[in-house]
Amino acid sequence: MQSTDQIIVALDFDNRRAAEELVDRLGEECRFYKVGLELLTAAGPDLIEHLVAKGKEVFLDLKLFEIPNSVAGAVRAAGALGASMVTVHSMGGTGIMAAAVAAARDFPRLRVLALTVVTSMTSSDLADIGVTGATSTEEQVMRLARLAEGAGCHGVIASPQEAGPLRGLLGASALIVTPGVSLPGESAGEHARSGTPGGAVAAGASHVVVGRTVTRAADPVAAFRTVRADLELSGSRQT
Repeated sequence: MQSTDQIIVALDFDNRRAAEELVDRLGEECRFYKVGLELLTAAGPDLIEHLVAKGKEVFLDLKLFEIPNSVAGAVRAAGALGASMVTVHSMGGTGIMAAAVAAARDFPRLRVLALTVVTSMTSSDLADIGVTGATSTEEQVMRLARLAEGAGCHGVIASPQEAGPLRGLLGASALIVTPGVSLPGESAGEHARSGTPGGAVAAGASHVVVGRTVTRAADPVAAFRTVRADLELSGSRQT
């Protein structure tokens, strides 16, 4: 996989115009974008079809956590829009993940990814919500990843800090998508478990999600190229 294909730019905007302006500015540099609930609600599903028509891959980050029938319906809708990835909450259990996977079979390009533990959460946050069987976020991530694998998910969402253990657990073919990445010296923002793009991929991530590093940069194209260079530098160190 080329380094450009491993970078997903998060379109974390509250309006369609800003999102389209960034996509146009990045042009051929970037082919993969994440659309989350904020932009989807503001711009509507037509934006997904627009991006796909432009030849872009879309990671539709819905974080589905509902009864299995509702989850299946949402996954089918994502597939009909042309999305390449869609997320479901692993903490919803095997039933909703299996329903999502079954619904995705009608769309050969659609991959179901299970969100494990969001990158802003720590062990104390898990304790607050009653998750006491795991002594660390990594243990909980691994537990949920096993559950996702058993349900047939194509991969997981986790922080860069869990990419290595997850690759060892899930094997070479699984998708491991890591939000919470920032370039060396940048603030990690709200991410409690962060890492660099190159470090995440070197550890085992298949894709990294970058947001403000690119979207809020004075020169988004230059920022994207810096992220790509970080991945390529990491790759050269491994060879």
